[in-house]
Amino acid sequence: MNRSLALLVVLLVVAVLGGFFLLKEKPPTGQAPPSPTPTVPRPESYTTGPASRDGIGKFYLGREIAHVMGHQAINWLERDNREAEEAPSAAISALEIQPDDVIADIGAGSGYYTFRLAPLVPRGRVIAIDIQPEMIEFLTNRARGEGVKNVQPHLSTITSLELPPESLDSAILVDVYHEFSHPVEMLASLYSALKPGGRLFLLEYRGEDPEVPIKPLHKMTETQAIKEMKASGLEHVKTLHHLPWQHLMIFEK
Repeated sequence: MNRSLALLVVLLVVAVLGGFFLLKEKPPTGQAPPSPTPTVPRPESYTTGPASRDGIGKFYLGREIAHVMGHQAINWLERDNREAEEAPSAAISALEIQPDDVIADIGAGSGYYTFRLAPLVPRGRVIAIDIQPEMIEFLTNRARGEGVKNVQPHLSTITSLELPPESLDSAILVDVYHEFSHPVEMLASLYSALKPGGRLFLLEYRGEDPEVPIKPLHKMTETQAIKEMKASGLEHVKTLHHLPWQHLMIFEK
């Protein structure tokens, strides 16, 4: 075979193979190519250092994570003067929850907020989430004892809410986010569980205010909270300043 003929054969083979791969990659007729899966911006990694008295020695975006308040503190959560100190009824009235919403009370504890939210969603439900089995047992018994049908106690892990994607209209975190030992993973799980446009209501004791009588690691500044939520892909909508001790910050997916 002369050189010209050999070159012609090679070119024909290349053309045929090229056409084959183009046909293989082309989507079937009438179907649009698949959309890329949206990704949440990846946060900075954790750091470690000497633990302070109330911290675990693990830091996220410069903030040391606080120790978890255990189920032994149920009486403090249910204290009689909580309304006077924190005005939870004023916080709840500002949430603009719809009657058919599915809302997660994350770190529900004794259900102080859970059972105040439940009447607002008569056609929806409140998923009362906690990592402590003792709290889940308490919530279950309380719901049964009070005859509340739209409260769903739900045991999560320290890294995942264990909820289906886009199953929540909103979520509320009351004075608990600062205790998450794995905030990156938990916020990623929350982001997945929220529907598009779903909202997070974040309540934290004001870290900027030395007059708020709470240990420093159990408070957060507004700037720090916004930075951490933004790293997870949640956009800051607004902050309400009408509560005695807490920021009420609203974020959206």
